[in-house]
Amino acid sequence: MHTIKILRNSSWKQLMPVILWLTGILPFASYAQSGASVPAGEKGLKDYYKAYFPIGVAVSPRTLKIDEADLVLSQFNSLTPENALKMGPVHPTEKQYNWAGGDSIAAFAKRHQLKMRGHTLCWHNQTPSWMFVDSTGKNVSKEVLLQRLKEHITTVVSRYKGTIYAWDVVNEAISDKPNEYLRPSKWLEIIGEEYIAKAFQWAHEADPNAQLFYNDYDEINAVKRAKMIRLIKSLQSKGIPIHGVGLQAHWAVNEPSRAQLDSTLRDFVQLGLKLQITELDISVYPKEHNARERRPEDNDAAFTPEREQAQLEKYKMAFELLRQYKQHITGVTFWNISDRGSWLDNFPVRGRKDYPLLFDKDLKPKNVYWEVVKF
Repeated sequence: MHTIKILRNSSWKQLMPVILWLTGILPFASYAQSGASVPAGEKGLKDYYKAYFPIGVAVSPRTLKIDEADLVLSQFNSLTPENALKMGPVHPTEKQYNWAGGDSIAAFAKRHQLKMRGHTLCWHNQTPSWMFVDSTGKNVSKEVLLQRLKEHITTVVSRYKGTIYAWDVVNEAISDKPNEYLRPSKWLEIIGEEYIAKAFQWAHEADPNAQLFYNDYDEINAVKRAKMIRLIKSLQSKGIPIHGVGLQAHWAVNEPSRAQLDSTLRDFVQLGLKLQITELDISVYPKEHNARERRPEDNDAAFTPEREQAQLEKYKMAFELLRQYKQHITGVTFWNISDRGSWLDNFPVRGRKDYPLLFDKDLKPKNVYWEVVKF
C-alpha cells in the first residue's frame, strides 16, 4: 500500500532515486545525496537506532496537530514537552495549574506508544514571580518557598505518574562563571543549596519508579563539567535519589572536537549513572554564549555548502561516539523537529535564522540525516 501511495502522489523525477536505490542500482550514499524524502514505510531514526537508544524530540502541543506529527511518528519514539511542563506555563499562579498542553502531549504519547520525558521541575528561568514573594512583594521565607516547591513537584509528578518515565528534576543549577559553583538564583538565595536535594527527594516520593536526572548545558567545557560532577557526587554521597545526568548537547560546527566529546562522555560514565543527550542540536554558526544584536554578516541565506558540510561532519562524529557509549546512554533527544523552527533562530543573535537539525523547512531529510543513519 505504501508503494502504491508513493506512485500515485509522486512524479517519476521524484521516484527515480527511490526506485534505483530499492532495486540496488543506486548506492545508498548516492541515494542519500539525491535529496529524496524518506519513502513511506521506510525506516526512521528510531528504527536505525533500535539496538542503541531511543531517539526523542522536543515538541509543543501545536506541532502534534499539524504535518509535523507525521514526521514525529515516522522518526522518533520519545517525546519531551519543550515548554508545556515548565513551571511558568504549567503553574502561573499559586492556585492555578494549566494542564492542557502537558495533557495533550501525554495523550499523543500514550495513543502512539511513545516514551515521554518530563522537562523540567525546578529551573531559574520560566519560574513565575509569585513563587518567591508574599502578598507585599517581599521574598518569602525559606520554609514557605520549600513548601511551595514541594507542592509543585508533588502535584505535577503525581499527575503524570506512569506516563512520564524520566524527569529533568533540576535544570541548569551550575554557574557559567569559572570561579563560581552554583548559579545565583532565587532558589539559592532563599533556600540555599538544599533546594536541589529536596527537589529530587520530592520527585522520588511522588513517583518512585521515575528516573530522575540533573540536566545542564555546556557539559563539554571541562571546568563546568567538573562542577556538574561535583554536584552529582554530593547528591550521591547523601543518598539522594538521582538516576541520571542529562547532557543538553547544544553544540555547534566548531565544538566539540572528537577528543573533547569523548572525554566528556568518559567523565560522566564514571558516575555510574544513566546518561542521556537531552536537547541535541548543532548550530551552523560558531558557538556564542551571549545574546547580541544582528550584524550584516548574519544573513538569512546562511546554510551554505561549507556550513552544511561542517555540520554534517560534526553530527557524524557525534553519533559515532554516542554509539560507542551505547551501554551507558539511555536516550538521545533532539531539541525541535526541523529547521522550520528552532529556538536557535533567535539565539544568540536576535532575528537570525539557524539550521541546526536533521530535517529541512519542508520536513525533508537533509544530507546530514543520511550520515547519521549510515553505519
